[in-house]
Amino acid sequence: MATTGERFELAVEIMKRLRAPAGCPWDREQTFDSIKPYTLEETYELLEAIDNRDWEELPGELGDLLLQVLFYAEMAREQGRFSIDDVLDRLSGKLVDRHPHVFGQVKADTSADVKRNWEALKLEERKKRAAQGAAVEDRGTETGRAASTSILSGISSAMPSLLEAHKLSSRAAQVGFDWPDIASLFEKLAEETRELKQHLKRFPLHGPRPEGRGIAGSGRQNIPEDLRERWEEEVGDLLFVLVNIARYLSLDPESALRKSNQKFRRRFQWMEQRLHEDGVASPENSSMEQLESLWQEAKRTEKQS
Repeated sequence: MATTGERFELAVEIMKRLRAPAGCPWDREQTFDSIKPYTLEETYELLEAIDNRDWEELPGELGDLLLQVLFYAEMAREQGRFSIDDVLDRLSGKLVDRHPHVFGQVKADTSADVKRNWEALKLEERKKRAAQGAAVEDRGTETGRAASTSILSGISSAMPSLLEAHKLSSRAAQVGFDWPDIASLFEKLAEETRELKQHLKRFPLHGPRPEGRGIAGSGRQNIPEDLRERWEEEVGDLLFVLVNIARYLSLDPESALRKSNQKFRRRFQWMEQRLHEDGVASPENSSMEQLESLWQEAKRTEKQS
């Protein structure tokens, strides 16, 4: 029976074969940039399998994500930049260095102790990278030097915005820049809500309406650009506060919203099915009162199941 190492080496060799001159035309054409969307897609499929506790599907999704790592590493090896061995060495070194309470003499009795040690080690790593000038491309400018030494350096702006907000606020909290308690967060939420409502007063008549069914055929609402930008800013502030409420509750806001999305999808599709059974082709052919009644029924059905 093959060992784990032998299985891993086989996967690496298969990837090499696919990228070789006599390999797969599609795999050979791929680049770092062309593979990025697949990496994101596979990550979300993995998260969905975890949310669904789909243990039969999960090994396959993990394999698909591992394939992305092998793909990037093989392309880098071909360019003489690094190999899968460098990836594994970097990973092993990081795991050992960041767990001195396991591989060294540091004491950590609780998970909170571990987290504090972990964050302190990461801070030292960021300082080291900044000293080496590797944190930013433009190191010659004042902005570049400030970014390289910032407590926020290393947090990618390419990640989902909810996750980025969570990481930014968590990092700032490490140096004491935080709300004192969750009650103050709810006060901030109320403040941001009032500010948004105040800006909404600038819109004439009955206020803004969502694009879609309510204004079918009427086109995009004529909203002044400066007002639209202000709304966007205020809604962003609201979302940022909500992310921090999730952080205070030790919740992942991205996961929380994803589960709410799944719940909405499940209930809405239940409504569509009921309408179809009643001979109604689309929710668009129903009144809002009918839809609301079905929505409440969908919620009750979920609670009973």
